[in-house]
Amino acid sequence: MRPGKLSLPGISRRIARALARWDRHLTPPRLLAGSFLLLILVGAAGFLLLPGLYTGEPLGPLDSLFTSASAVCVTGLVVADTATRFTPFGQAYLLLLIQLGGLGIITLSSMIILALGGRLSLSHQAAAAAGSEVAPRIEFKHLIRNVVVFTLFFEAAGALLLSLLWAGRFEGTDAVRHAIFHAVSAFCNAGFSSFSTSLSPFREDPAPLLIVAALILVGGIGFLTMEDLSLRARAGRHRETSRLSLNTRLVVLATLVLVLGGSALFTLFEWDIAFRGFPAWAKPLNGFFMSVTARTAGFNTIDYFRASDSSILLTMILMFIGGSPGSTAGGVKTTTAGLLALLLLSRLRGSRITNFHHRTIPDETIHRAVLLSVVAVALLASAVFVLTATEVGPVDHAAARGSLTQFAFEAISAFNTVGLSIGETASLSSAGKAVVIFLMYVGRIGPLSLASAVALRRKGTEAPFRFAYEDVAVG
Repeated sequence: MRPGKLSLPGISRRIARALARWDRHLTPPRLLAGSFLLLILVGAAGFLLLPGLYTGEPLGPLDSLFTSASAVCVTGLVVADTATRFTPFGQAYLLLLIQLGGLGIITLSSMIILALGGRLSLSHQAAAAAGSEVAPRIEFKHLIRNVVVFTLFFEAAGALLLSLLWAGRFEGTDAVRHAIFHAVSAFCNAGFSSFSTSLSPFREDPAPLLIVAALILVGGIGFLTMEDLSLRARAGRHRETSRLSLNTRLVVLATLVLVLGGSALFTLFEWDIAFRGFPAWAKPLNGFFMSVTARTAGFNTIDYFRASDSSILLTMILMFIGGSPGSTAGGVKTTTAGLLALLLLSRLRGSRITNFHHRTIPDETIHRAVLLSVVAVALLASAVFVLTATEVGPVDHAAARGSLTQFAFEAISAFNTVGLSIGETASLSSAGKAVVIFLMYVGRIGPLSLASAVALRRKGTEAPFRFAYEDVAVG
């Protein structure tokens, strides 16, 4: 080989070094936040510049940014009907953003660098495997590879099953197109639908609803939990001893409680309201689907505007909690809610330590859960305040009193990347859309980046002294 001539392995190594070099001096929270911001901006540029995306009038700059943020942050709030406004190519582009946002640019770039033989910086690893400190048995490279494998496997399986179910319902390749779209959207907990009325046409069709619900649950339970369960299953087959991590036990327990409890309550609340006219067997099915989708997926089989106030409040609670750490779902996460419940129980019992399944949870972890919850509530309260100021306008506020519920619902849905709405998202003012875009972005990266920032300590951050203690009355 002549001097200076590059071989394919040499080119690959140079590309890997170039991809790894750019993030070497970035902190994990900045790397994570920057990757999503970059993808949102690139996605918005695509909506503005790419030809053949629309069936009619293209989206404007703000709506392009809104749609890109909703897709990348796997939220599902829309300002344009996905089914009628976008061509099949436009829907494919939207689905690409959903997939990239669901997996995360950090995960994908990690996979590329590792595949090309490069090495990842510590900040890249910390950003890509946020939360993996709870699963020390799982090696980083193995985790990154399995994230992609799990995603492609479940999405392919869901798309295949939905294609078979819808083969006789749609013409030509439409069944495959709709199946792929919903499988990816469901696993990524995005909530986008290629049908104008979401999954309402299938509210009396158990198979599609159960498949979509299963994809939502698997996508929302978290890659760390799936990997831990997989390790336990493999150990069982080889008759080896393998204990599930405390994180996995808490995720599974919290998920079961929320899904089953939500299913029962939704069925009770909507039996003669939103479910009126449904066959008796379909009411528990739709109650179950409402419970699953409310925790960050955003699909719907009913009109939430006509749902009872009890269901609206329950939906907001489930949206706020969301999915599990290390998943495609949003919210403050099931583990946070579980830790707060355990903290409450321990204090009611007069104990100063928090235990779960014969283990004591570190105080620092409890403090992070409390901090995340307080920040989320404060941010949502501020957003609702701004929305009420920008959206109500100069009207009789006695007549517009119910709009507070709509704005609170919209804000929680955006921040926790759910995508459900009881109003018209498209009717928001420019200021209102900007607030929702901000909530979607912070909701997608906020809990992860905040948890990473709190977990990382540097020398010199601790004060060399403390002031004298003095108590304050509480309650």
